[in-house]
Amino acid sequence: MLAAERRDHLLGLLAREGKVVAKDVAARLGISEDSVRRDLRELASEGLVQRVYGGALPVSPAVVDYAARQTVAPDGKQRVASVAAGLVGPGGALILDGGTTALAVAHALPKDLDCTVITHSPTIAAALLGHPRAELFLLGGRVFKHSAVTLGAAAVEAAQNVSADLCLIGVTGVHPEAGLTTGDAEEAAMKRALSARAAETYVLASSEKIGTASRFRVLPWNKVTGLITDAAPDHPVVEQVEALGPDVLTAAAPAPADGTEPAA
Repeated sequence: MLAAERRDHLLGLLAREGKVVAKDVAARLGISEDSVRRDLRELASEGLVQRVYGGALPVSPAVVDYAARQTVAPDGKQRVASVAAGLVGPGGALILDGGTTALAVAHALPKDLDCTVITHSPTIAAALLGHPRAELFLLGGRVFKHSAVTLGAAAVEAAQNVSADLCLIGVTGVHPEAGLTTGDAEEAAMKRALSARAAETYVLASSEKIGTASRFRVLPWNKVTGLITDAAPDHPVVEQVEALGPDVLTAAAPAPADGTEPAA
């Protein structure tokens, strides 16, 4: 099999099965694992796969910069945000992560809600300035412009001195085996620090992130309360995640009245 044919085969396998296991592909095609790993390295260098131990997973489309992410799946993010905002009760304390889905949550919170919001995102804080009864705490540190959040030692230290009822965090990848992932190591560490200070943690993930992975793990599944997604309840990855223990709150788009499939 030619290199180009192997490449097409690997991408097709990834699309069908959601993962590539190098040793299985090598045995099936009668080639060496080194050849498969070399092909996966080349695909990863082009941003087409996320390499993991033993093979590869679909790469998340949510690793582009902040401005570009605002145009990715806006309807799905709004549906996720609507469900997430419903978890914040009067008088509650919320730790709200940065990112475009978290920003949608900020906009979805009722204007008259009496609550406390702790965030490391200047954009989240700015979005809540028009909520007169929301008390805001902005955690300082080095600004990571890619995600419009503060990171680093100062931000982590500040996070260790707060507590809340609920933490809502965003990730770029949601996979039953790889767990919850993001593209930056410091950002992953900050998300862990925020999650550790809340009684419950829910993950915000619009459907394009489901079944994908990024380089750095944020949390394993046993460290989160649940997942909020607009992916369909019978999505294979959603079902696998639910079997691992977390609650899954679905915000899937309603089916059209004429019975046709909803638009992606």
